[in-house]
Amino acid sequence: MKVREKCGVFAAFQVPDAARVVQAGLLSLQHRGQEGTGIVVFRGNRFWEHKGMGLVSEVFSRSGAERLLQGDIALGHVRYSTTGSSSERNLQPFLGETRFGPLAVAHNGNLTNSPTLWKALSRQGAVFSSSMDTELILHLISRSSFDGLEDAVKEALWQIQGAYSAIVMSSDRLVALRDPWGFRPLCLGEMDGGYLVSSETCALEVIGAQVIREVQPGEMLVLDKNGPRSFFYAHSKRKAYCFFELIYFARPDSIVFGESVYEVRKNLGRILAEREDRDVDMVIPVPDSGMHGALGYAEASGLPLEFALVRNPYLGRTFIRPGQQNRELAVRMKLNPMRGIIRGKKVVIVEDSIVRGSTSRRRIATLKEAGAREVHMRITSPPHCCPCFYGIDFPTREELVAAGRTCEEVRDYLGLDSLRYLDTDGLKSALRHSSGDEFCLACFNAEYPLRPDRGLGKKILEGSGV
Repeated sequence: MKVREKCGVFAAFQVPDAARVVQAGLLSLQHRGQEGTGIVVFRGNRFWEHKGMGLVSEVFSRSGAERLLQGDIALGHVRYSTTGSSSERNLQPFLGETRFGPLAVAHNGNLTNSPTLWKALSRQGAVFSSSMDTELILHLISRSSFDGLEDAVKEALWQIQGAYSAIVMSSDRLVALRDPWGFRPLCLGEMDGGYLVSSETCALEVIGAQVIREVQPGEMLVLDKNGPRSFFYAHSKRKAYCFFELIYFARPDSIVFGESVYEVRKNLGRILAEREDRDVDMVIPVPDSGMHGALGYAEASGLPLEFALVRNPYLGRTFIRPGQQNRELAVRMKLNPMRGIIRGKKVVIVEDSIVRGSTSRRRIATLKEAGAREVHMRITSPPHCCPCFYGIDFPTREELVAAGRTCEEVRDYLGLDSLRYLDTDGLKSALRHSSGDEFCLACFNAEYPLRPDRGLGKKILEGSGV
């Protein structure tokens, strides 16, 4: 089981064919969410939207999507659910009629005080159309005591806590927001005289836009007919950039938190190799998450890098089968070992993380059945022992294989000859432009920058969950 991140956002202002540009941007952010997607565009005197469950290429090939492809201001979103169930009613962006006119909101992250806000707004008569914490932002803005939209957005932000990189869209402006801790990335770009906002730089570069800079933690960036305007609405006592963006979530061709994702991942593998004490024959990456760590490991160790696990790219998101036998078949079909390469060899597998461990366990058994003499695993992150409250779909602590187990106990469970994780000092030393003290490592060490007001989960805002 791989961890999942909440979503990605992309918006365009005063860019020709804005919805087409946003669709292209979302395709480059598809790794951040595959459950569903949506785009909202302003044309004439109203908002138009098109949403659906599935991939960007699927949703926007359907009938009705073509009506979006006009106008010069648009907001888009790709989703993986961490708050709110996987359903069409929870797809973003969310639309609402307010005294400021129609507004659309999309966000990446998790609000840690969403149950408290949900209860308070419900008592005030708010009616919710979803079970998403994102919708809270829309309600708070509409109920603001301020007369101007930007002041209303600020007042809403002063009431929420947690991780959010968000975009608010009106008929004549975009307002890009990043929480004062900086958990999730957000960046600004320029193209054809207009401006773009994206979760990652890769989505800007792919469509030919110029990357200007990152939106800073606590910053409100307003894009209107007068150009960009920026001010800071809040400050935090520290920054808490999510290190797992660099380990796994972000695309390797992105710059995130000022760091090259590709270089960091290679460095993580290099550091593991420098600490190696086993005599092995080859390095094998786990596609695709372990590729760059394995490359760094191989370069530093001088061992050959062998792509001995072949991934089937055609299984897709819907290859889900009930039952233990079918799940094991799914693992075998997803990654098939090349027996002629590994037979009789001592191999080291490089992976970015182990979550529940069940998939890794079956994969290792398959390698040994294929004739590997020894199988060693190296992980380019510390053991995941704690859940995340800031927008990553880590399971509960009880489901995490490393929670309450020693490294040797995990090794025994997985059936490995040896297992080694990278420690937090190793993580920090992989960075080029930071000491690492600005990063959140709570999923590794339980040092949470912000505590939620109660345990969060996908269904926390549904039914009796609040």
